[in-house]
Amino acid sequence: MPLALAATPSRLALAVLALAAAPSLAACGSLNQALGASSGYVSHQLCSAVFVSGQDPDAYWRDALRPSAGPLAPLIGRSLDRQARSVTATTAGGHARTAVFQQGLGCRLALPGDAPAPAVDLPPPAPALLAPIAGPAVVEPADPALKAALDHAFEETAKGPHRATRAVVVMQDGQVIAERYAAGFGVDTPLHGWSMTKSVTNALLGVLVRQGRIRMDQPLAPAAWSAPGDPRRAVTLDNLERMASGLDIGQSMTNDLAVAFDPTTHMVFDTSDMAAFAEKARLKDPPGTRWIYTNGNIMLLSRLIRDQAGGDAPATLRFAHRELFDKLDMRNVTLEFDAAGTPIGASHMWASARDWARFGQLYLQDGVVGGERILPEGWVDYSARPTPGSDAFGYGAGFWTNRGDGQAARMRVAAGLPPDSFFARGSQGQYVLIIPSHRMVIVRMGMAFNARDDIAGLERLTREVLSARP
Repeated sequence: MPLALAATPSRLALAVLALAAAPSLAACGSLNQALGASSGYVSHQLCSAVFVSGQDPDAYWRDALRPSAGPLAPLIGRSLDRQARSVTATTAGGHARTAVFQQGLGCRLALPGDAPAPAVDLPPPAPALLAPIAGPAVVEPADPALKAALDHAFEETAKGPHRATRAVVVMQDGQVIAERYAAGFGVDTPLHGWSMTKSVTNALLGVLVRQGRIRMDQPLAPAAWSAPGDPRRAVTLDNLERMASGLDIGQSMTNDLAVAFDPTTHMVFDTSDMAAFAEKARLKDPPGTRWIYTNGNIMLLSRLIRDQAGGDAPATLRFAHRELFDKLDMRNVTLEFDAAGTPIGASHMWASARDWARFGQLYLQDGVVGGERILPEGWVDYSARPTPGSDAFGYGAGFWTNRGDGQAARMRVAAGLPPDSFFARGSQGQYVLIIPSHRMVIVRMGMAFNARDDIAGLERLTREVLSARP
Protein backbone atom coordinates (compact mmCIF):
# COMPACT_ATOMS: atom_id res chain seq x y z
CA MET A 1 0.00 0.00 0.00
CA PRO A 2 1.23 3.51 -0.68
CA LEU A 3 2.58 5.38 2.34
CA ALA A 4 0.77 8.71 2.67
CA LEU A 5 2.98 11.73 3.29
CA ALA A 6 0.25 14.36 3.32
CA ALA A 7 1.17 18.03 3.42
CA THR A 8 -0.01 20.15 6.35
CA PRO A 9 -2.75 22.52 5.13
CA SER A 10 -2.29 25.18 7.84
CA ARG A 11 -0.47 27.61 5.50
CA LEU A 12 -2.69 26.91 2.48
CA ALA A 13 -4.34 30.32 2.49
CA LEU A 14 -0.99 32.06 2.91
CA ALA A 15 0.46 30.29 -0.12
CA VAL A 16 -2.57 31.05 -2.26
CA LEU A 17 -2.35 34.71 -1.26
CA ALA A 18 1.35 34.76 -2.08
CA LEU A 19 0.64 33.53 -5.60
CA ALA A 20 -2.36 35.78 -6.10
CA ALA A 21 -0.37 38.80 -4.96
CA ALA A 22 2.31 38.22 -7.55
CA PRO A 23 0.79 39.19 -10.92
CA SER A 24 4.25 39.81 -12.34
CA LEU A 25 5.05 36.16 -11.72
CA ALA A 26 1.83 34.97 -13.27
CA ALA A 27 2.72 37.02 -16.34
CA CYS A 28 5.91 34.97 -16.70
CA GLY A 29 3.99 31.84 -17.49
CA SER A 30 0.93 29.76 -16.81
CA LEU A 31 -0.04 29.22 -13.18
CA ASN A 32 -1.16 25.72 -14.12
CA GLN A 33 2.27 25.02 -15.58
CA ALA A 34 3.90 26.29 -12.39
CA LEU A 35 1.74 24.05 -10.22
CA GLY A 36 2.35 21.06 -12.50
CA ALA A 37 6.10 21.66 -12.41
CA SER A 38 5.95 21.89 -8.61
CA SER A 39 4.30 18.47 -8.48
CA GLY A 40 6.81 17.11 -10.97
CA TYR A 41 9.71 18.49 -8.95
CA VAL A 42 8.56 16.89 -5.72
CA SER A 43 7.63 13.52 -7.23
CA HIS A 44 10.88 13.18 -9.20
CA GLN A 45 13.20 14.35 -6.42
CA LEU A 46 11.52 12.30 -3.71
CA CYS A 47 11.48 9.21 -5.92
CA SER A 48 15.21 9.51 -6.60
CA ALA A 49 16.08 10.24 -2.99
CA VAL A 50 14.27 7.12 -1.81
CA PHE A 51 14.92 4.59 -4.57
CA VAL A 52 18.33 5.76 -5.85
CA SER A 53 19.91 7.18 -2.70
CA GLY A 54 18.09 5.15 -0.03
CA GLN A 55 17.13 8.22 2.02
CA ASP A 56 14.21 8.52 4.40
CA PRO A 57 11.30 10.21 2.58
CA ASP A 58 10.16 12.34 5.52
CA ALA A 59 13.70 13.54 6.23
CA TYR A 60 14.28 14.36 2.56
CA TRP A 61 11.03 16.32 2.37
CA ARG A 62 11.95 18.25 5.50
CA ASP A 63 15.58 18.95 4.62
CA ALA A 64 15.58 19.26 0.81
CA LEU A 65 12.13 19.76 -0.66
CA ARG A 66 10.12 21.81 1.81
CA PRO A 67 12.70 24.65 1.98
CA SER A 68 12.88 24.94 -1.82
CA ALA A 69 9.09 24.73 -2.25
CA GLY A 70 8.71 27.92 -0.21
CA PRO A 71 5.10 29.14 0.07
CA LEU A 72 3.93 26.28 -2.15
CA ALA A 73 5.01 23.68 0.43
CA PRO A 74 1.68 23.56 2.31
CA LEU A 75 -0.12 22.98 -0.99
CA ILE A 76 1.87 19.88 -1.89
CA GLY A 77 0.72 16.37 -1.04
CA ARG A 78 2.89 13.30 -1.55
CA SER A 79 2.30 9.56 -1.62
CA LEU A 80 5.01 6.92 -1.90
CA ASP A 81 4.38 3.37 -3.15
CA ARG A 82 7.34 1.15 -2.32
CA GLN A 83 5.90 -1.85 -4.14
CA ALA A 84 5.48 0.08 -7.39
CA ARG A 85 8.63 2.10 -6.64
CA SER A 86 6.85 5.33 -7.45
CA VAL A 87 5.99 8.68 -5.92
CA THR A 88 2.95 10.82 -6.76
CA ALA A 89 2.73 14.48 -5.80
CA THR A 90 -0.17 16.89 -6.09
CA THR A 91 -0.23 20.68 -5.76
CA ALA A 92 -3.30 22.66 -4.70
CA GLY A 93 -5.34 19.48 -4.65
CA GLY A 94 -4.61 18.62 -8.29
CA HIS A 95 -1.90 18.74 -10.95
CA ALA A 96 -0.84 15.21 -10.03
CA ARG A 97 2.54 14.03 -11.31
CA THR A 98 4.04 10.57 -10.80
CA ALA A 99 7.70 9.57 -10.97
CA VAL A 100 8.67 5.93 -11.36
CA PHE A 101 11.96 4.20 -10.58
CA GLN A 102 13.58 1.70 -12.93
CA GLN A 103 16.83 -0.05 -12.11
CA GLY A 104 19.73 1.50 -14.00
CA LEU A 105 17.80 4.57 -15.10
CA GLY A 106 16.82 6.03 -11.74
CA CYS A 107 13.52 7.93 -11.65
CA ARG A 108 11.66 9.79 -14.35
CA LEU A 109 8.30 11.46 -14.68
CA ALA A 110 5.58 9.30 -16.21
CA LEU A 111 3.42 11.81 -18.05
CA PRO A 112 0.32 10.92 -20.11
CA GLY A 113 1.32 9.39 -23.44
CA ASP A 114 4.85 8.44 -22.37
CA ALA A 115 6.04 4.99 -23.39
CA PRO A 116 7.29 2.73 -20.58
CA ALA A 117 10.96 3.11 -19.79
CA PRO A 118 13.08 0.65 -21.79
CA ALA A 119 14.89 -2.23 -20.15
CA VAL A 120 18.54 -1.58 -19.42
CA ASP A 121 21.07 -4.35 -19.80
CA LEU A 122 24.47 -3.03 -18.81
CA PRO A 123 27.46 -5.32 -19.32
CA PRO A 124 29.71 -6.03 -16.32
CA PRO A 125 31.87 -3.01 -15.50
CA ALA A 126 35.12 -2.84 -17.41
CA PRO A 127 38.34 -2.86 -15.38
CA ALA A 128 39.05 0.55 -13.87
CA LEU A 129 41.97 2.61 -15.12
CA LEU A 130 42.00 4.90 -12.09
CA ALA A 131 43.99 3.51 -9.17
CA PRO A 132 42.03 2.91 -5.93
CA ILE A 133 41.58 6.17 -4.02
CA ALA A 134 40.84 4.60 -0.60
CA GLY A 135 39.90 1.38 1.16
CA PRO A 136 36.32 0.51 2.17
CA ALA A 137 36.44 2.35 5.51
CA VAL A 138 35.93 6.08 5.99
CA VAL A 139 39.31 7.81 5.94
CA GLU A 140 39.72 9.61 9.24
CA PRO A 141 42.30 12.42 9.02
CA ALA A 142 45.40 11.90 11.12
CA ASP A 143 46.28 15.58 11.03
CA PRO A 144 44.45 17.59 13.75
CA ALA A 145 44.25 20.58 11.39
CA LEU A 146 42.44 18.48 8.77
CA LYS A 147 40.09 17.16 11.43
CA ALA A 148 39.31 20.72 12.49
CA ALA A 149 38.61 21.64 8.86
CA LEU A 150 36.03 18.85 8.65
CA ASP A 151 34.55 19.89 11.99
CA HIS A 152 34.01 23.38 10.60
CA ALA A 153 32.48 22.03 7.37
CA PHE A 154 29.82 20.13 9.34
CA GLU A 155 29.10 22.63 12.13
CA GLU A 156 25.68 24.26 12.06
CA THR A 157 24.37 27.64 13.08
CA ALA A 158 21.84 27.74 15.91
CA LYS A 159 19.24 29.20 13.55
CA GLY A 160 18.60 28.63 9.87
CA PRO A 161 19.33 28.70 7.08
CA HIS A 162 21.55 25.69 7.68
CA ARG A 163 24.31 24.26 5.51
CA ALA A 164 23.25 20.60 6.10
CA THR A 165 26.57 19.13 4.98
CA ARG A 166 26.19 15.48 3.97
CA ALA A 167 29.68 14.57 2.73
CA VAL A 168 33.18 15.98 2.42
CA VAL A 169 36.03 14.20 0.62
CA VAL A 170 39.54 15.61 0.34
CA MET A 171 41.97 13.95 -2.10
CA GLN A 172 45.60 14.74 -2.73
CA ASP A 173 47.86 12.92 -5.19
CA GLY A 174 44.98 10.59 -6.04
CA GLN A 175 44.39 9.41 -2.46
CA VAL A 176 41.67 10.32 0.03
CA ILE A 177 43.37 12.05 2.95
CA ALA A 178 40.22 13.06 4.84
CA GLU A 179 36.49 12.45 4.57
CA ARG A 180 33.38 12.62 6.68
CA TYR A 181 29.69 11.81 6.25
CA ALA A 182 26.54 12.86 8.06
CA ALA A 183 24.58 10.24 9.97
CA GLY A 184 22.82 7.89 7.57
CA PHE A 185 25.24 8.58 4.70
CA GLY A 186 28.43 6.77 3.75
CA VAL A 187 31.10 6.10 1.15
CA ASP A 188 28.62 4.34 -1.17
CA THR A 189 25.60 6.67 -0.79
CA PRO A 190 24.62 8.25 -4.12
CA LEU A 191 24.04 11.99 -3.70
CA HIS A 192 22.38 14.36 -6.13
CA GLY A 193 24.88 16.54 -7.96
CA TRP A 194 22.30 18.88 -9.47
CA SER A 195 24.17 21.11 -11.95
CA MET A 196 27.44 19.29 -11.35
CA THR A 197 25.86 16.99 -13.94
CA LYS A 198 26.66 19.70 -16.50
CA SER A 199 30.35 18.96 -15.91
CA VAL A 200 29.71 15.26 -16.61
CA THR A 201 28.04 16.31 -19.86
CA ASN A 202 31.21 18.27 -20.57
CA ALA A 203 33.23 15.06 -20.16
CA LEU A 204 30.97 13.07 -22.50
CA LEU A 205 31.28 15.82 -25.10
CA GLY A 206 35.05 15.65 -24.65
CA VAL A 207 35.01 11.93 -25.34
CA LEU A 208 33.12 12.52 -28.59
CA VAL A 209 35.59 15.25 -29.58
CA ARG A 210 38.51 12.92 -28.91
CA GLN A 211 36.86 10.25 -31.05
CA GLY A 212 36.53 12.74 -33.90
CA ARG A 213 32.73 12.51 -33.98
CA ILE A 214 32.00 16.17 -33.16
CA ARG A 215 33.74 19.56 -33.06
CA MET A 216 32.80 22.24 -30.58
CA ASP A 217 32.87 24.92 -33.28
CA GLN A 218 30.30 23.09 -35.41
CA PRO A 219 26.68 24.31 -35.53
CA LEU A 220 24.17 22.25 -33.56
CA ALA A 221 21.90 22.32 -36.63
CA PRO A 222 18.84 20.27 -35.62
CA ALA A 223 16.23 19.75 -38.30
CA ALA A 224 13.92 22.22 -36.57
CA TRP A 225 16.40 25.02 -37.35
CA SER A 226 17.09 24.07 -40.96
CA ALA A 227 14.87 26.63 -42.70
CA PRO A 228 16.84 29.14 -44.79
CA GLY A 229 17.34 32.32 -42.83
CA ASP A 230 16.72 30.76 -39.41
CA PRO A 231 19.24 32.64 -37.23
CA ARG A 232 19.53 29.68 -34.87
CA ARG A 233 21.54 27.86 -37.53
CA ALA A 234 24.56 29.84 -36.31
CA VAL A 235 24.41 28.41 -32.75
CA THR A 236 27.47 26.22 -32.15
CA LEU A 237 28.16 23.51 -29.60
CA ASP A 238 30.64 25.87 -27.95
CA ASN A 239 27.96 28.58 -27.68
CA LEU A 240 25.70 26.12 -25.88
CA GLU A 241 28.42 24.75 -23.61
CA ARG A 242 29.49 28.26 -22.59
CA MET A 243 25.91 29.43 -21.93
CA ALA A 244 26.14 31.99 -24.73
CA SER A 245 23.74 30.52 -27.28
CA GLY A 246 21.46 33.56 -27.39
CA LEU A 247 18.42 31.26 -27.12
CA ASP A 248 15.54 32.54 -25.01
CA ILE A 249 15.00 29.52 -22.72
CA GLY A 250 14.72 31.27 -19.36
CA GLN A 251 17.41 31.05 -16.70
CA SER A 252 18.54 28.43 -14.19
CA MET A 253 20.52 30.60 -11.79
CA THR A 254 18.17 31.83 -9.07
CA ASN A 255 16.00 29.84 -6.66
CA ASP A 256 12.92 31.79 -5.58
CA LEU A 257 9.16 31.82 -6.18
CA ALA A 258 9.65 33.03 -9.76
CA VAL A 259 11.52 29.82 -10.58
CA ALA A 260 8.21 27.93 -10.63
CA PHE A 261 7.22 30.05 -13.65
CA ASP A 262 10.54 29.82 -15.50
CA PRO A 263 10.52 27.88 -18.80
CA THR A 264 13.46 25.72 -17.73
CA THR A 265 11.58 24.56 -14.62
CA HIS A 266 8.64 23.52 -16.78
CA MET A 267 11.11 21.82 -19.16
CA VAL A 268 12.82 19.71 -16.49
CA PHE A 269 9.85 18.88 -14.28
CA ASP A 270 6.81 18.75 -16.55
CA THR A 271 7.80 17.72 -20.08
CA SER A 272 8.57 14.39 -21.71
CA ASP A 273 11.14 15.60 -24.26
CA MET A 274 13.32 18.32 -22.77
CA ALA A 275 15.52 18.93 -25.81
CA ALA A 276 12.47 19.27 -28.08
CA PHE A 277 11.17 21.88 -25.65
CA ALA A 278 14.48 23.77 -25.70
CA GLU A 279 14.87 23.77 -29.47
CA LYS A 280 11.59 25.68 -29.86
CA ALA A 281 13.13 28.73 -28.22
CA ARG A 282 13.63 31.81 -30.36
CA LEU A 283 17.02 33.47 -30.73
CA LYS A 284 17.04 36.52 -28.47
CA ASP A 285 20.69 37.58 -28.88
CA PRO A 286 23.37 36.83 -31.50
CA PRO A 287 25.24 33.64 -30.53
CA GLY A 288 28.31 34.31 -28.42
CA THR A 289 27.32 37.83 -27.37
CA ARG A 290 25.47 37.35 -24.06
CA TRP A 291 25.97 34.95 -21.15
CA ILE A 292 22.79 33.49 -19.62
CA TYR A 293 22.95 30.33 -17.50
CA THR A 294 20.13 28.02 -18.59
CA ASN A 295 19.53 24.28 -18.49
CA GLY A 296 18.04 24.36 -21.97
CA ASN A 297 21.46 24.80 -23.59
CA ILE A 298 22.78 21.65 -21.94
CA MET A 299 19.71 19.59 -22.77
CA LEU A 300 20.31 20.30 -26.47
CA LEU A 301 23.88 19.01 -26.04
CA SER A 302 22.57 16.02 -24.08
CA ARG A 303 20.41 15.01 -27.02
CA LEU A 304 23.44 15.30 -29.29
CA ILE A 305 25.29 12.89 -26.98
CA ARG A 306 22.30 10.52 -27.05
CA ASP A 307 22.16 10.54 -30.83
CA GLN A 308 25.91 9.96 -31.15
CA ALA A 309 25.78 7.14 -28.62
CA GLY A 310 23.02 5.18 -30.35
CA GLY A 311 19.79 7.14 -30.08
CA ASP A 312 18.18 5.86 -26.88
CA ALA A 313 18.67 5.66 -23.13
CA PRO A 314 20.21 2.15 -22.92
CA ALA A 315 22.78 2.92 -25.64
CA THR A 316 23.64 6.27 -24.03
CA LEU A 317 24.04 4.67 -20.63
CA ARG A 318 26.32 1.98 -22.04
CA PHE A 319 28.39 4.68 -23.73
CA ALA A 320 28.69 6.70 -20.51
CA HIS A 321 29.76 3.66 -18.50
CA ARG A 322 32.14 2.28 -21.12
CA GLU A 323 33.87 5.57 -21.90
CA LEU A 324 33.78 7.32 -18.52
CA PHE A 325 32.26 5.80 -15.39
CA ASP A 326 33.87 2.36 -15.56
CA LYS A 327 37.31 3.75 -16.37
CA LEU A 328 37.11 6.00 -13.32
CA ASP A 329 35.82 3.19 -11.08
CA MET A 330 32.57 5.11 -10.50
CA ARG A 331 30.39 2.26 -9.22
CA ASN A 332 27.66 4.19 -7.36
CA VAL A 333 26.38 6.43 -10.13
CA THR A 334 22.91 6.88 -11.65
CA LEU A 335 22.40 9.13 -14.65
CA GLU A 336 18.69 9.88 -15.12
CA PHE A 337 16.81 10.29 -18.42
CA ASP A 338 13.66 11.91 -19.75
CA ALA A 339 10.96 9.97 -21.58
CA ALA A 340 12.62 10.68 -24.95
CA GLY A 341 15.71 8.76 -23.85
CA THR A 342 17.84 11.87 -23.41
CA PRO A 343 20.07 12.05 -20.35
CA ILE A 344 19.08 14.93 -18.08
CA GLY A 345 22.61 16.19 -18.51
CA ALA A 346 21.83 19.61 -17.07
CA SER A 347 20.88 18.49 -13.59
CA HIS A 348 20.21 14.83 -12.78
CA MET A 349 23.10 12.57 -11.90
CA TRP A 350 23.42 10.88 -8.52
CA ALA A 351 26.80 9.54 -7.39
CA SER A 352 28.68 8.92 -4.17
CA ALA A 353 30.96 11.67 -2.90
CA ARG A 354 33.92 9.41 -3.67
CA ASP A 355 32.68 8.93 -7.23
CA TRP A 356 32.39 12.70 -7.62
CA ALA A 357 35.98 12.92 -6.35
CA ARG A 358 37.08 10.32 -8.91
CA PHE A 359 35.43 12.43 -11.59
CA GLY A 360 37.36 15.47 -10.40
CA GLN A 361 40.59 13.48 -10.50
CA LEU A 362 40.12 12.95 -14.24
CA TYR A 363 40.33 16.73 -14.75
CA LEU A 364 43.17 17.09 -12.27
CA GLN A 365 45.14 14.63 -14.42
CA ASP A 366 44.42 16.56 -17.63
CA GLY A 367 41.98 13.94 -18.87
CA VAL A 368 44.46 11.02 -18.70
CA VAL A 369 43.84 7.99 -16.48
CA GLY A 370 46.05 4.91 -16.22
CA GLY A 371 48.03 6.07 -19.23
CA GLU A 372 44.92 6.36 -21.41
CA ARG A 373 43.68 9.73 -22.65
CA ILE A 374 39.95 9.97 -21.95
CA LEU A 375 39.55 13.66 -22.79
CA PRO A 376 41.29 15.27 -25.77
CA GLU A 377 44.48 17.21 -25.27
CA GLY A 378 43.67 20.77 -24.23
CA TRP A 379 40.12 19.90 -23.15
CA VAL A 380 40.67 20.64 -19.46
CA ASP A 381 42.09 24.08 -20.22
CA TYR A 382 39.20 24.69 -22.63
CA SER A 383 36.73 23.80 -19.86
CA ALA A 384 38.40 26.08 -17.28
CA ARG A 385 38.96 29.03 -19.65
CA PRO A 386 36.66 31.96 -18.71
CA THR A 387 33.74 32.68 -21.02
CA PRO A 388 33.53 36.30 -22.19
CA GLY A 389 30.60 38.06 -20.60
CA SER A 390 30.51 35.85 -17.49
CA ASP A 391 32.95 37.96 -15.44
CA ALA A 392 30.37 38.58 -12.71
CA PHE A 393 29.95 34.83 -12.28
CA GLY A 394 33.21 33.23 -13.42
CA TYR A 395 32.02 30.53 -15.83
CA GLY A 396 34.09 28.46 -18.22
CA ALA A 397 32.66 25.65 -20.36
CA GLY A 398 30.67 23.25 -18.21
CA PHE A 399 32.68 24.32 -15.14
CA TRP A 400 32.94 27.43 -12.99
CA THR A 401 36.41 28.91 -12.98
CA ASN A 402 38.69 31.02 -10.80
CA ARG A 403 41.03 31.76 -13.69
CA GLY A 404 41.27 35.15 -15.37
CA ASP A 405 40.69 38.55 -13.83
CA GLY A 406 36.89 38.70 -13.77
CA GLN A 407 35.04 40.05 -10.74
CA ALA A 408 33.82 36.66 -9.47
CA ALA A 409 37.20 34.99 -9.92
CA ARG A 410 38.94 37.79 -8.02
CA MET A 411 36.48 37.52 -5.14
CA ARG A 412 36.79 33.74 -4.87
CA VAL A 413 40.58 33.86 -5.05
CA ALA A 414 40.64 36.53 -2.35
CA ALA A 415 38.46 34.22 -0.22
CA GLY A 416 40.92 31.33 -0.52
CA LEU A 417 40.28 29.43 -3.76
CA PRO A 418 43.59 29.17 -5.70
CA PRO A 419 43.72 31.14 -8.97
CA ASP A 420 44.27 28.01 -11.09
CA SER A 421 41.31 26.16 -9.57
CA PHE A 422 37.95 25.45 -11.20
CA PHE A 423 34.91 23.53 -10.07
CA ALA A 424 31.71 21.69 -10.82
CA ARG A 425 28.85 23.34 -8.96
CA GLY A 426 25.29 22.31 -8.17
CA SER A 427 22.32 23.84 -6.39
CA GLN A 428 22.18 23.61 -2.59
CA GLY A 429 25.94 23.53 -2.20
CA GLN A 430 27.32 20.70 -4.35
CA TYR A 431 30.98 21.22 -5.27
CA VAL A 432 33.88 19.37 -6.87
CA LEU A 433 36.84 21.73 -6.60
CA ILE A 434 39.91 20.90 -8.71
CA ILE A 435 43.20 22.51 -7.67
CA PRO A 436 46.06 21.55 -10.04
CA SER A 437 48.71 23.57 -8.18
CA HIS A 438 48.09 21.51 -5.03
CA ARG A 439 47.34 18.20 -6.77
CA MET A 440 44.05 18.20 -4.90
CA VAL A 441 40.31 17.56 -5.32
CA ILE A 442 37.82 18.67 -2.67
CA VAL A 443 34.19 17.48 -2.71
CA ARG A 444 31.48 19.07 -0.60
CA MET A 445 27.85 17.92 -0.78
CA GLY A 446 24.78 18.82 1.21
CA MET A 447 21.48 20.69 1.29
CA ALA A 448 22.52 24.29 1.93
CA PHE A 449 19.86 26.95 1.65
CA ASN A 450 22.06 29.79 2.85
CA ALA A 451 23.58 32.56 0.75
CA ARG A 452 25.19 31.54 -2.55
CA ASP A 453 24.86 27.81 -1.90
CA ASP A 454 27.37 27.98 0.97
CA ILE A 455 30.33 28.77 -1.23
CA ALA A 456 31.67 30.60 1.82
CA GLY A 457 31.83 27.22 3.54
CA LEU A 458 33.76 25.77 0.60
CA GLU A 459 36.15 28.71 0.70
CA ARG A 460 36.83 28.26 4.40
CA LEU A 461 37.22 24.48 3.98
CA THR A 462 39.72 25.06 1.18
CA ARG A 463 41.72 27.63 3.15
CA GLU A 464 41.98 25.30 6.12
CA VAL A 465 42.80 22.19 4.08
CA LEU A 466 45.52 24.00 2.15
CA SER A 467 46.92 25.38 5.39
CA ALA A 468 47.19 21.81 6.69
CA ARG A 469 48.33 20.23 3.42
CA PRO A 470 49.98 22.83 1.15
